[in-house]
Amino acid sequence: MKQPSRIQCKRVQDPAEPSDGYRVLVDRVWPRGIKKEALKADDWRKDLAPSTELRKWFGHDPARWAAFYQKFHAELRQRPEQVDSLLAACDGQVLTLLFAARDREHNNAEALRMFLLDHE
Repeated sequence: MKQPSRIQCKRVQDPAEPSDGYRVLVDRVWPRGIKKEALKADDWRKDLAPSTELRKWFGHDPARWAAFYQKFHAELRQRPEQVDSLLAACDGQVLTLLFAARDREHNNAEALRMFLLDHE
């Protein structure tokens, strides 16, 4: 299994670019107001999003960020098949994790990116 050449995060509203490589939506819920054709995602991995309970607890509160990503990483460690499946699917390309949150620094895609970088 080849690791992604790079892992980046983009909001679902950001335009798709050829350099994005393998584009994957990693939110549990489909983003409001976004048509499937407009997103240009190669995949939707709900199973790599935080649990509903954790997502609601976090509530995009930057003060809870450190606790959130630690709890989310613990959830991801319970899903090794899904993590490995994502890495295998991108097959060495750039991996672009798509998310709907407004905050570009404190969101589940960024937390997943951190986990994947440590996972290598």
